[in-house]
Amino acid sequence: MSEKHHQDAGTGAMPPGQAVALADLISYQPGAVVSRTLIKKNAGTVTLFAFDVGQGLSEHTAPFDAIAEILDGEAELTIGGKEVAARAGQAVLMPANVPHALAARTAFKMLLVMVREAG
Repeated sequence: MSEKHHQDAGTGAMPPGQAVALADLISYQPGAVVSRTLIKKNAGTVTLFAFDVGQGLSEHTAPFDAIAEILDGEAELTIGGKEVAARAGQAVLMPANVPHALAARTAFKMLLVMVREAG
């Protein structure tokens, strides 16, 4: 599984006060994972990702909860050793401090919301 990663060249943020199709704010790139941060605050981040087929993120942990909402395509997540298939319209909670990984069953786009605990 390759992990070629690109930051989207877009401005990053969503246009304020407008209804948008999130999947349209990020584009696939052949052989790559593309990300675009929409919100980055101390309390957490909201990031769009576009994974080409065969791409993914290797197993890692994070010290905070994250929700992955699949916007397009199909993904396979592994959370604490359990495989979870998710497709467009579905969301998966990845609990804090539990190892997780993602792989593209097809090219897929997701919205990742990470929430940090107040310190």
